[in-house]
Amino acid sequence: MNATNALKDEKISKLLWKFSWPAVIAMVVNSLYNIIDRIFVGRGVGDIAIAATTVAFPIMLILMAVSVLIGVGATSLISIRLGQKKPEEAEKIAGNAMVLLILLPICISVIYFLFTDSILAFFGADAEVLPYARDFTSIIMAASAFGSIGMGMVNFIRAEGNPRMAMYTQVTGTLLNIVLNYIFVMRLGWGIKGSALASVCGQVFASIWVLSYFFWGPSLLKLRLKNLRLERNLVFSVTAIGFAPFAMQLAFSLQNTILNNALMTYGGNMALSAMGIIGSVSTLMFMPILGISQGAQPIIGFNYGAEQYDRVKEALKKAVTAGTVIALLGTAAVQLWSSQVAGMFSNNNVALTTFTSHAMAVFLMMFPVAGFQIVSSQYFQAVGKPIQSTILGLSRQLLLLIPLLLILPRFWGIEGVWRAQPVADVLSALITGAVVYFEMKQIKKKQLLQADDMLKPA
Repeated sequence: MNATNALKDEKISKLLWKFSWPAVIAMVVNSLYNIIDRIFVGRGVGDIAIAATTVAFPIMLILMAVSVLIGVGATSLISIRLGQKKPEEAEKIAGNAMVLLILLPICISVIYFLFTDSILAFFGADAEVLPYARDFTSIIMAASAFGSIGMGMVNFIRAEGNPRMAMYTQVTGTLLNIVLNYIFVMRLGWGIKGSALASVCGQVFASIWVLSYFFWGPSLLKLRLKNLRLERNLVFSVTAIGFAPFAMQLAFSLQNTILNNALMTYGGNMALSAMGIIGSVSTLMFMPILGISQGAQPIIGFNYGAEQYDRVKEALKKAVTAGTVIALLGTAAVQLWSSQVAGMFSNNNVALTTFTSHAMAVFLMMFPVAGFQIVSSQYFQAVGKPIQSTILGLSRQLLLLIPLLLILPRFWGIEGVWRAQPVADVLSALITGAVVYFEMKQIKKKQLLQADDMLKPA
């Protein structure tokens, strides 16, 4: 059965599994980078180092936003050109994108090194955290182009129909990061610099792997020197397509900046360290749900276009169920073993473990509704309704959370910071539920029209 017939006729649950598991693994692997850094620096250096990585996180999100801007935009164009049987144009897009993935991070890094301390202070570092944040972030920024190439160009491998190779690239880079973190931090005692170096080594390896795949490997597309000269129309097309996810990533960086400053204002460095741990855990819980939703997208999109609305509803229902089960299991684990989870990141710091355990239990208490909210927002992207998708996608982490972070701590102090996320989760789920309800009513109307057309005499 070819891919088109499978999307049309194959059992939905089988399709969802087939499309989701590579995406889930890739998403989980991506989230492990951040978790690994914080576990090793927490146990090998101390809680102040976790606070430093929390300060660095919004800056790293900006770099990730550039990778998304170019990677997503170029991948879409490459897929279209390959579908049009224009491989030479696809190669030209890949070449231009590679140059952009090198130049843009370098420009950001230059700005960072010109104003290092001011930038780190803006993102939440005080005098105690600043030296650690500087040591960690400066190493990451010095190698920013490698991270950008690895993260951006791995999408090109997927675009030419090789998702497993893309997954292997990410998995291998992460495994290298784990091994080197242990060696540099725990064995050699290089501290937070060692953790940053381990991350950079993983990124360098991934970028070399990706580049060798396209220069000399078994790729359909090849990187050629003649295509490395930037063309204005291609640059504009790539950035125009990638702008929406780029903006969402920047918005996420803004939200983390506001969160960091609220943490420092109401809870100090311990709250910043606790949030670093909570952020790592919540990302690990969030990414498999995002993988499920990405796996469901082609199934929903194809059947929506084919007007097979029963299959659309079934795919959405099964994806929401899978996402909710993952969210429930993650929340149950956090609520039952919050002390043990928090303790993974700390080297016998009882105060930090106790503080983080309580904060994590509150912050993630309503996460089960996130399975429905995340999958549903991605549904609207799959059926070509970007306005609904963007609003729902931003509602949980930006449109609702930022105002709550500015309001609730004024009444409850640091407890208000922890309570902001569950309130945002519930409100965003209610909004999403209302939008999905009206969408299902529209689909039912379409089904009734279909039934009427079938009853009409030829």
